[in-house]
Amino acid sequence: MDLPVLFIALGGLFLVGLAADQVGRQTRLPRVTLLLACGIAVGRSGLDIIPPEAQALYDFLSTTALTMVAFLLGSSLSRENLARHGWEILAVSVSIVVVTLAMVAAGLWLIGVPGPVALLLGAIATATAPAATQDAIHQSGAKGPFVEMVKGIVAIDDAWGLLAFSVAAVFAHGLNGQFDLALLGESGYEIAGALALGLGLGLPAAYLTGRLTRGEPLQSEALGIVFLTAGLAIWAGVSFLIAGMTAGAVIANLARHHDRAFHEIEHIQWPFMILFFLLAGASLKVGLLAEVGLIGAAFVGLRLVSRLAGGWLGGALAGAPPRHRPWYGVALLPQAGVAVGMALVAAQEFPQAGELIITLTIGTTVVFELFGPAATLLAIRRVQRAGAGSGRQPL
Repeated sequence: MDLPVLFIALGGLFLVGLAADQVGRQTRLPRVTLLLACGIAVGRSGLDIIPPEAQALYDFLSTTALTMVAFLLGSSLSRENLARHGWEILAVSVSIVVVTLAMVAAGLWLIGVPGPVALLLGAIATATAPAATQDAIHQSGAKGPFVEMVKGIVAIDDAWGLLAFSVAAVFAHGLNGQFDLALLGESGYEIAGALALGLGLGLPAAYLTGRLTRGEPLQSEALGIVFLTAGLAIWAGVSFLIAGMTAGAVIANLARHHDRAFHEIEHIQWPFMILFFLLAGASLKVGLLAEVGLIGAAFVGLRLVSRLAGGWLGGALAGAPPRHRPWYGVALLPQAGVAVGMALVAAQEFPQAGELIITLTIGTTVVFELFGPAATLLAIRRVQRAGAGSGRQPL
């Protein structure tokens, strides 16, 4: 490894991230979109000037950043938030997943995509991007019921998405004349194992952390828990996102001696996020958008409509405020790594359609990663404006 090249590259990336952050503050554009766009400009689809030494850090940085995000999202599942919004979070999250799966799969099948492939793509469409959504919320500075709802939905969305994907894969095999129930077992292990790991780490952390410095965990404690969670989850073959979310929820609910249980994670996550989004943008292949054609355009349109419909339906079932219902789906448009992971598994299970599945997923991810954070910010601001106009609590 060429250390001078690595340090120069990291220094340059941090400065680009600083510039993107300042532009976002001045223009109200999503920082995530700006960072991804900068990454595309200097990455393989643009100038291609990021050295391999920096690109090699992507897996480490993405896992670290996403585990931190998972902890912060897990903290939104506190007793107070669940008591106020638990039924709404459940109703909206399940509704969005079910409606997205059904509408995207049916729509793609109607335009000629084979049934098994359409079903898999419908399941892939259920995934969201927790990091992009969380950062858009943080950038907005908004608080209140709508934001709490969106955080809670994103926190449990990956679990529903994994279940939906495993069920869809079983039925897709069935349409080809064979059932493979092993996929359900694998997803069950990934989810249950992650929940068990999150509990196993969260319980002692809730009691032990925040004792040396009264009220707040030390930075070393926060980093230790994050890295332990990510490492043990990867070693055990379970979801580090669900494990981090579970540990975060346990600590938020049980660590009553904490004043701000996640202050140190909030304090240190942004440098990791800068590098994560820049390198994610650098890895995107914008040219794939031209290859997905009509099917890709249909996927984007169907996912957009289905998120809107699912969010509105779930909000209506849960009795959410009418002014919130049209915006749940809009706030949950970002899509990233989880969808790509599902696509890779789908390509292994259905190699005859693997190229189409991977190309379409990665190509459309570019669209949702670039424009999804802007949609999240738009939803938050519109709800805030509607609340202010009605004279009620803004969000």
